[in-house]
Amino acid sequence: MQEMARKNVVLRTEGLQSDSTCSSNDVRLRVRYGECQRNIALEVGGYALDGCREFMASTVEGTEGALICAACDCHRSFHQRMVEPEAA
Repeated sequence: MQEMARKNVVLRTEGLQSDSTCSSNDVRLRVRYGECQRNIALEVGGYALDGCREFMASTVEGTEGALICAACDCHRSFHQRMVEPEAA
């Protein structure tokens, strides 16, 4: 079975400053949301994931629908959050 290639989806970039006196030490982080971790068989006492591999927002950023996945229709908080340093 051929595995699908993952693509990076940048949803938000956060700026963190490690030292408030020196602005050259700014660290930018890339946040993306990966596989859905929601247990869809919880009601029957089982454990099963729906297979959603990556969060894709239903609507544009800033609206309520931006927190709902277009693929599996669950909230973004069910997806694995991955924070990576962004290359400067």
